[in-house]
Amino acid sequence: MAILNIIKEGDETLRKISRPVTEITPRILTLLDDMKDTMHHADGCGLAAVQVGVLRRIVIVEVEPGVLYELINPRIVAFAGEQREEEGCLSLPGKQGRTKRPYAVTVRALNRHGEEIEVSGQGLLARAFCHEIDHLDGKLYIDRLV
Repeated sequence: MAILNIIKEGDETLRKISRPVTEITPRILTLLDDMKDTMHHADGCGLAAVQVGVLRRIVIVEVEPGVLYELINPRIVAFAGEQREEEGCLSLPGKQGRTKRPYAVTVRALNRHGEEIEVSGQGLLARAFCHEIDHLDGKLYIDRLV
């Protein structure tokens, strides 16, 4: 596996909209593996493909050690409640800000085997899902500061 370069604020790629994955190829599987290694190396809890310069709708999230979510073409299908918490981002090192996010979300996506899955999370997990999916639409947490 490889440690990829995480692009930083100011790189226009972060503001671009990512394209859907139409086929899960060996290259996509390698990207998922490399994203996991990169996220762990950077001590993060989530990473979107766009953050490593790949404009594909892929995110990974791991807020609890050993519980990794690999989400291809993710979309939020349900949300409830509200939370206002501090967020940071591997692409904006050293910065944090308070955002308003749903307290609970349900995400529908494909897994690495091309199977449709639905995952739900509350609190930090919900915030991480929202944060990473925002990246796929060219949005950063600083766009949602309260």
